[in-house]
Amino acid sequence: MGNSTRNPNAKTYTQGELTGYLIGLAGQNIIYNIISSGLMYYFQSVIFLPAMAYSMIVAIARVWDAVNDPMMGTIVDKTHTKWGKCKPYLLFVPAIICICTILPFINRQYSTALPMWEKILVVGWAGFSYILWGMSYTAGDIPIWGVTSLMTEDAKDRAKALALARIVANVGVIGMAVQFLAPSFKGMFIDKGHNDATALQYSMILLAVIVTVFATLLFQVAGFAVKEKVKQPSEKKPSIKENFRTMWQCKPFRQLLVSGIIRSPIQLLSTVALTLVMYFFFDNDPGRALSTDNGLNIQLILKVLIIGLGIFGGMIVASAFTPSLARKFEKKSLYNFYSIIGAVPFGLIFVFYLIAGVKIRDEFIWAVIMGITFFAASWAMGGLNVLQSIMIADCVDYEEYHNNNRPDGIFFSGQSFITKLGAGISTVISGVIFSIVHWSSDVIADTNAALAQGGASFAVDYEKFAATMFFIVAIPPMIGLVLSAIPTMKYALPNDEHKRILASLIEKRHGSQAEESEEEVK
Repeated sequence: MGNSTRNPNAKTYTQGELTGYLIGLAGQNIIYNIISSGLMYYFQSVIFLPAMAYSMIVAIARVWDAVNDPMMGTIVDKTHTKWGKCKPYLLFVPAIICICTILPFINRQYSTALPMWEKILVVGWAGFSYILWGMSYTAGDIPIWGVTSLMTEDAKDRAKALALARIVANVGVIGMAVQFLAPSFKGMFIDKGHNDATALQYSMILLAVIVTVFATLLFQVAGFAVKEKVKQPSEKKPSIKENFRTMWQCKPFRQLLVSGIIRSPIQLLSTVALTLVMYFFFDNDPGRALSTDNGLNIQLILKVLIIGLGIFGGMIVASAFTPSLARKFEKKSLYNFYSIIGAVPFGLIFVFYLIAGVKIRDEFIWAVIMGITFFAASWAMGGLNVLQSIMIADCVDYEEYHNNNRPDGIFFSGQSFITKLGAGISTVISGVIFSIVHWSSDVIADTNAALAQGGASFAVDYEKFAATMFFIVAIPPMIGLVLSAIPTMKYALPNDEHKRILASLIEKRHGSQAEESEEEVK
């Protein structure tokens, strides 16, 4: 059982610093969702990049991340400035990320009729710009999560900050507006003589620029607001090789890292779910689907709202309640409970689709059933995300206690790697499955054209593809969740041990500072 007693000597953040941090994190997560959800839709359904080509791009990017993320974590840990080691990156990196987020959208449409050199150019630019975005994003992602263990010495305040961070991270769904609202802006480009496909592409580029700039301004707030309160234990600057060794030799961190990698397919819920909603409920045009001769289609709005609240609401609620549960119960037990029990609603998503099919869209009761099921699945995802961040921060304390080295950057690079690897593995899985059912560039283009003419229903006329999308968001995450509990069954850092370690560290830090003050007086 945990204990929430505060250490009176612990330094912590002010309310203003916490608020500024959360505003910045909201902006950073909007940017993440522009890419993780919007770019997948853009590549596959707007410029018609072959699913396998996109999967290969993401696979290559993830291999590079395996090197780049720890390398960036090492750079952060070696940074010693008057501001600290994470704050400098939060001041100067957002503008770079802004530019790199827009670049992947600046591309032309892929077609089997293009000359080979143009196909290579389209795929090559998609790959280069996506990898460049990943590198720039890492330079901001590691510091904005790593700084949470530097803003406060109090375990309860840190858990509070991380829980609020995970809740606020859900504001990132604003980034999905790039995909969701783009069809509504096609008219202004069609009026200028562009065809439907080109108008959709230009609409997404326009929205990507607007939303990215807005998100960057929010992200920048964190750089000005945060202050690092935890004094670094030494000027030791480990090499990349030493940091790789540290990551693997720290047993609790290693267990979390392996578990997170195995759990990667869970991100299919967020990366594919919006595409599923776009096609299954809206026939790829929300504006047309939500309007009728008598005004708005209120029933469809309510159904989609229920499904949407299920997909995202569970994560938000779980983020709010999980820190309290983590103080009452062993984090390990709660983590494994979410992993194993959370697999059940994921499996039920596909089971219910097999039973109901198009009734999920047409009948209100089935929308409610699916909304509840999605809520339970997303609760597991949200709870695990919060626990992962809290437990990684605990591992930083563990490493400082045992080796007098505080690897905030390198350990939170592990979280960044897990997040991006999860998105990558999810994309590869979806790409392979879509290829098996022949959801190819030409088929997508023909499907979009048929849906745009209003003469087809995706849920009925393209039932095979609809079933595929439900399968993707349900079955791979279910399998990944169950298997991810295996590495953490014997987690090496119990709550009571972490409490003892943290108390010892605080006493040591303040004892050292008192000695330094006495020396200055002498």
